[in-house]
Amino acid sequence: MGRFLMNAMLASGGYPWTVIPVEERNAYMNALEKASVDKDITTFGKFISWLVEEGMKGTPEAKV
Repeated sequence: MGRFLMNAMLASGGYPWTVIPVEERNAYMNALEKASVDKDITTFGKFISWLVEEGMKGTPEAKV
């Protein structure tokens, strides 16, 4: 539900729909863990912004 809401907010701002690639699952989970345990969202923000930037370049990181 959280990723859906995040994408709905990104899309409403004109940003591409962002998918967390399976290959990046560990980085995603580590960023979430740090945000949850340490109350530091910096790593998570950088991770999501990297995915959004790649999507805006037309090179989404998720492979289908």
